[in-house]
Amino acid sequence: MRMRKKKNGMQRLEGCGGLWIQQPHNNKGNWQAQFGRNAPLHIEIGCGKGGFITQLAQANPDINYIAIEKLIDVLILAAEKVEAQGLTNVRFILGDAAMLNEMFCDGEASRIYINFCDPWHKNRHSKRRLTYKEFLEYYRKVLKKDGAIYFKTDNKPLFEFSLNSFCDNNYNLKNITLDLHSSDYKGNIMTEYEKYFSEMGNPIYRLEAMPK
Repeated sequence: MRMRKKKNGMQRLEGCGGLWIQQPHNNKGNWQAQFGRNAPLHIEIGCGKGGFITQLAQANPDINYIAIEKLIDVLILAAEKVEAQGLTNVRFILGDAAMLNEMFCDGEASRIYINFCDPWHKNRHSKRRLTYKEFLEYYRKVLKKDGAIYFKTDNKPLFEFSLNSFCDNNYNLKNITLDLHSSDYKGNIMTEYEKYFSEMGNPIYRLEAMPK
């Protein structure tokens, strides 16, 4: 079901205490200035309503987070959630993964989170998947040499596609699990989608990918 358009959306975003970065390109290579400190920079692509990034930022106050979302009505909810918690280590961008190299310098980020992205079921749409080879090159440029992508999905075909895509494009993989919630992985933070899918009995697939 499509979310209703938020009234006064832009005004609500602008009222979130500077959390929304309206001209992200201007911060390329200097994101640390947005936070007033030097700290590792982590990026979430497709933050949704902000449940994941809010918990993550609360648990890791020594990390600077950039949350990217392409739907303004969803981004409003995420930004308002972070503002309500009084968190100072999160900023939001209205945009998508195709813009990464316009907004971040090479090696500027330590980690990228991709959680429950659109699987784009049809083969003719495979280029739109966030683990398609073109996107993997965007991530490679943005990540530091020891950086990593943390990827989760409930979609088995997408996970299999992603495994092959990472391997074919010179990424090392670790912490691969076909049932995250039954594994011994510690420190998992659930997204809204993850909670919904796991309550339906769907296994959650997860991996970490590091550029070679």
